[in-house]
Amino acid sequence: MPDTQLDVSAIAGEIYGLIVLYGLDILGAIVILLVGWWLAGLGQRAVTRALGRVPRMDETLRPFLGSLVRYAVLAVTLVAVLSQFGVETTSIIAILGAAGLAIGLALQGTLQNIAAGVMLLFLRPFKTGDYIDGGGVAGTVAGIGLFTTELTTFDGVYLFVPNSQLWNTAITNFSRNPTRRLDITVGIGYGDDVDRGLEVLLALMRDDQRTLDDPPPQTMVKGLGASSVDLNMRCWCAAGDYWALLFDLNKAVKERLDAEGISIPFPQRDVHLFRADPGDAAA
Repeated sequence: MPDTQLDVSAIAGEIYGLIVLYGLDILGAIVILLVGWWLAGLGQRAVTRALGRVPRMDETLRPFLGSLVRYAVLAVTLVAVLSQFGVETTSIIAILGAAGLAIGLALQGTLQNIAAGVMLLFLRPFKTGDYIDGGGVAGTVAGIGLFTTELTTFDGVYLFVPNSQLWNTAITNFSRNPTRRLDITVGIGYGDDVDRGLEVLLALMRDDQRTLDDPPPQTMVKGLGASSVDLNMRCWCAAGDYWALLFDLNKAVKERLDAEGISIPFPQRDVHLFRADPGDAAA
């Protein structure tokens, strides 16, 4: 029994010595961890609020930058906690660098999407709500993330597009500019009055309040087709009115030309028959 009590006393003494030796380090590490966690959340909220006061700041870019600040503070906190226990920070950085290289080689495609997502968020060729066409896909942007961009097609289909696909192709943004030019080609018969047709089409555009006065609407003879004289209607409108104005003008053109007695010919071909000489046929 005395030997057992001596062993227990020795173990208790060792534990007490370790607590005295490393207690302050453990306590300091806990304090650093808690303070770092608090500062990370505080920095994220502060950056998000500050960017919210910046005019025309993209809704997707604000939380991304806020999260970036948060993870940066947490990384510094982790290094500080490890250094509290005497771990060399240079070794930590070397290990993280090697691990990052290995992960980068293993996830090349994923990292390409992340890099493309960062560039899309900073350069902002499009934003949420824009209608775009790029990489063989088209639709309204529903959200922009680090890995993918979410689109909704004109017929309501959901598209999940990798960012690298959009970044490596030409992007057409139909919503970026406030105005768009609208062109409609109308064919009339060769026997119809061309000047009258131009006047009728020009009046149609001027009567619609959605067409802009600057630049003013125009009509011109676009070409001489195989079966019609091709007239062109050209006007500018707000980007949001483009499709509705296009459909309405197409309907109005048909009704107005019918009322004016101007024909809209369909493709036709003239066939000329020649009677052959019976003597030539026999020969």
